[in-house]
Amino acid sequence: MDMMDLLKMGASMIQGNSDDATTGIDTDKIAGALSSIFGGNSENGEGGLDLSSIISNVTNGNLGETISSWIGNGENAPIDKDQVADLVGSDKVEAFANELGVSVDSAKQALSDTLPNLVDKATSEDSNLASDLLSKVGGIDGVMDMASKFFKS
Repeated sequence: MDMMDLLKMGASMIQGNSDDATTGIDTDKIAGALSSIFGGNSENGEGGLDLSSIISNVTNGNLGETISSWIGNGENAPIDKDQVADLVGSDKVEAFANELGVSVDSAKQALSDTLPNLVDKATSEDSNLASDLLSKVGGIDGVMDMASKFFKS
């Protein structure tokens, strides 16, 4: 699975979610908005936030156990829509909402519905993104070390 496949999958999840504000939006438009969050290129040459940055940002919201469930095997723990900004940044959430023409609340809900599955798929064994992602955070040992820091009292 490459980044475009991942973005299209995320767009389909958002289009099919329970929020009426996002169900009618074209999947290509949603994929473009997701691209600006998850490492796409913008017109000014600056990339969006890649998945390794999302994993690295768990320190902002004490979400280590949640992120670990997305990366590991088994069920993906949910993320509260109000924690989404801790991972991707409030400015990215607002830009995502503006690009889709939805409220920030709808954008947060769409991202909270989608993030666990996107990170899970991006880090699965059949993903081309997994090795790149893991190398950016120090391999699986780096991920586990990062996650273990959140479980210490």
